[in-house]
Amino acid sequence: MQMELLDIATARLRIRNLQIIDLNDFYEYRSNPEVTKFQGFDTMDLTQAKEFIELNSSLNYGLVGEWVQYAIALIDTNQLIGDCAIKLDKHSPGMAEIGITISPTEQNKGFAKEAIFGILEFLFDIKKFHRIFAIVDAENISSIHLLRSLSFRQEGHFIENIFFKGQWGSEFQFAMLKSEWDSLNKVKSNTNV
Repeated sequence: MQMELLDIATARLRIRNLQIIDLNDFYEYRSNPEVTKFQGFDTMDLTQAKEFIELNSSLNYGLVGEWVQYAIALIDTNQLIGDCAIKLDKHSPGMAEIGITISPTEQNKGFAKEAIFGILEFLFDIKKFHRIFAIVDAENISSIHLLRSLSFRQEGHFIENIFFKGQWGSEFQFAMLKSEWDSLNKVKSNTNV
């Protein structure tokens, strides 16, 4: 897979590599325990946030088998409002896992849905991926509703499958196939005619 800088534009957002100019906004929400409650990471101090940005800013799209975190910024101002991650599967080319975090100050504005839609367009329509999936804490109701609103299909419910932040947790797995994505877009384009 070819390595490249990621740059996805939607109506209001730009998904790009993290930059050091993002540090204060990134630290603001990544140091909030409510934001990290259902995430696979803990709160960060300023030094950890800076190191995280420095590491991920140099990672290009196309890195297989590792999470790469990208900035979600407002297209007009370039202000960071969240971040998203893409992990390309090392065993099955054409398959990727995604994740997203939006700052609490920017939630309930449709940004998460818009960002994931942009990622799906990029992975399915441009990169021709076969399958995209996301794993969500079973108590993370907002993320579950988000994935369902995007027509992700729930594939599994894993009961107490992960020891997470001092206790056993359960997770849901959601997925979408390229054929499902194409059907959704065909229906959408037929209704807009």
